[in-house]
Amino acid sequence: MTFLRTFRYFLVFCTFTVSGLANIALAEAPATAPLMKPIAKSAASAIHLDVYKSETCMCCEKWISNLESKGFHTVAHHPADLNQEKVKRGIAPRYHSCHTAVSTDGYVFEGHIPASIIQRFLTEKPKGAIGLAVPGMPMGSPGMEMGDHFDPYDVLLLKADGSSSVYASITRIHQQH
Repeated sequence: MTFLRTFRYFLVFCTFTVSGLANIALAEAPATAPLMKPIAKSAASAIHLDVYKSETCMCCEKWISNLESKGFHTVAHHPADLNQEKVKRGIAPRYHSCHTAVSTDGYVFEGHIPASIIQRFLTEKPKGAIGLAVPGMPMGSPGMEMGDHFDPYDVLLLKADGSSSVYASITRIHQQH
């Protein structure tokens, strides 16, 4: 009997959807037999990053795709002088990688940083920090996947005074997710 009742509400929903009255059909459906569950938004859905990169860099594109699959919104920019963008934002050359992302509140994310680490940083907003960096291009980091190959790496906390400290150590591939 429950199946028939649910099926009937489904048919009513489809009929009203076609005629533009879906809200009425949903309002009349009983709470005990929902037509569909609401999709929860992830915490990252509100995070917007401007990404500065070379137009031809494929690992940057893969990193951007990884972020977007986690709910981030990104906009790619291809400046004529990428290194100048990094220096302008206070990222010392020893921390450089192939791309720089900037949040709406001005934090920088240099290199192949996992989305979950960016989310944690933006929640915590450590005092005196300008952002995070993964210098170089560690094999197996987001955007640098090469089969099962993985090199452990550190995510560095970049401080306003130019120094850094280890914010997270990624020693196993599953720690990136």
